[in-house]
Amino acid sequence: MEITVSGKQIDLSDALRAHVARHLDIIAGKYFDHAIEAHVTFSRARSFFTCDINVHAARGLTLRGEGEAADAHSAFDDAAEHIAKRLRRYRRRMNEHSRESANRTRPEMIRQFVLREVYENGAEVDLESNGSMGGTNALNQETGPHAAVVAEMQTEIRPLTVSEAVMRMDLADQTLLLFRNIATGALNIVYRRPDQHIGWIDTSTI
Repeated sequence: MEITVSGKQIDLSDALRAHVARHLDIIAGKYFDHAIEAHVTFSRARSFFTCDINVHAARGLTLRGEGEAADAHSAFDDAAEHIAKRLRRYRRRMNEHSRESANRTRPEMIRQFVLREVYENGAEVDLESNGSMGGTNALNQETGPHAAVVAEMQTEIRPLTVSEAVMRMDLADQTLLLFRNIATGALNIVYRRPDQHIGWIDTSTI
């Protein structure tokens, strides 16, 4: 597995880099035939360190974990444990999903935009919008004169069951996932509500 370890305005020791590589190789070897790549980013906020781990697995799964602690080693261990906990929860379902997804159609590709909305007082907030809308001009018209597109990327819409979509959303530590329901062929959304329950929007009933 290709592992990239970086720090935001902090120096990383060789011992920390070796610890990260060793621990991620153990996780990947336990739960996957092989993983493609992992990105680990350390930063410091006031008196503690934070660690963000993003793993792209060979089965098309994305895993994400965040951790914080008084030192960088412990922050990484915290983030890695969050990933391992989710993997333990979904281990059986991931194996079933891997076998079933082999015969499914390829995922659709759409564009994903990151927006920055600027208010009259100069304050800014980043927004994310998923969809295949008709380009930057259409987005600006849709979101108002104070919205600006700051990033554009491709993302996948995969054919999934509802339970698989919930699993993928949880593993990636996302708040929302857009997918195509294999039972109906319609676009669906699962999302995490403020009360931490899961919401499900099925467009086939509209």
